[in-house]
Amino acid sequence: MYVTHLADGDPELDEVTRLPDPVLPGRTEAAPWWPPLALEADWVLEHADEFDVFHVHFGFDARTPQQLRDLVAALRRTGKPLVYTVHDLRNPHHEEPGAHDEHLDVLVPAADALITLTPGAAAVLAERWGRQATVLPHPHVVDEPDLSRPRPVREEYVVGVHLKSLRASMDPLPVVEVLAKVLPQLPGARLRVDAHTDVMTPGFARHDAGVAFRLQSLRDAGLVDLHVHDFFSDAELWDYFQGLDLSVLPYRFGTHSGWLEACYDLGTPVLVSDCGFYAEQRPCLTYRLGPEGLDVDGLEAAVRTAYEQRPDWRADPAARRAERTTLAAAHRAIYRQVLSR
Repeated sequence: MYVTHLADGDPELDEVTRLPDPVLPGRTEAAPWWPPLALEADWVLEHADEFDVFHVHFGFDARTPQQLRDLVAALRRTGKPLVYTVHDLRNPHHEEPGAHDEHLDVLVPAADALITLTPGAAAVLAERWGRQATVLPHPHVVDEPDLSRPRPVREEYVVGVHLKSLRASMDPLPVVEVLAKVLPQLPGARLRVDAHTDVMTPGFARHDAGVAFRLQSLRDAGLVDLHVHDFFSDAELWDYFQGLDLSVLPYRFGTHSGWLEACYDLGTPVLVSDCGFYAEQRPCLTYRLGPEGLDVDGLEAAVRTAYEQRPDWRADPAARRAERTTLAAAHRAIYRQVLSR
């Protein structure tokens, strides 16, 4: 969604052609993720006549630092500028920051232009690498007609925690325990916890027996409405968001969040830990969760604030459309600038 929504909403006004990801032999675009072919130096050398600017967002996790250095060398050899949008200063899928830091140590200094989503992330780039980044906001995630869909009216107050497939950046159980204690004290409040099948099912690679046992115990005690399922489709995810009055993100590290943006599109308030720069992205409530552990009192206070104040934070569809036009123009300007050097 991010890359798609960098294009102008009016195709006739957008002068940028964004090529689809090259597909590995034997794969289809609908297949699970694979390491992008375009990040290989040989692909750049073989296809240099097909593109003008090389813009990296994600997908380099599976590349070694040397492979990224080879990629940069291939771009230099063919005279193709590199633009890098720094979404993550800390990879949410890695337990330790070292591997991602090594990738950043190649891409950030080599980029002809850097983009990031928040002033805080730009300040880190300036401090660590001496590089100035253009700050451009995350575009809308949700499309029409869902972007303008009215929120449902209900009497109960639903707080959601979604474990997804237990990324390394998540520490959900302490958060769930606090919510399971606090919400019964708030009339009409209910805790919904979702987890993907691979977390809850023995034998799956992402299975966590301790998490599964505790969630099932809380469900059996009537403290948690537990939902176990595979990945939501986009439509199912939008319905899920609009079924919540508060989405609580149990992140112990991170930088930016597309989940937060989708919630903003649909009017679902977010409560997220104060790591990273989520609060600079969009309006949200925060609490402390990090290496030192969970601030239980802070989380409880934030939940009570959300329950009592019911913040109305939702993107205005017209503003989102205007923002997209501005983002498209900003990217065109950056591409022209790096091509002119």
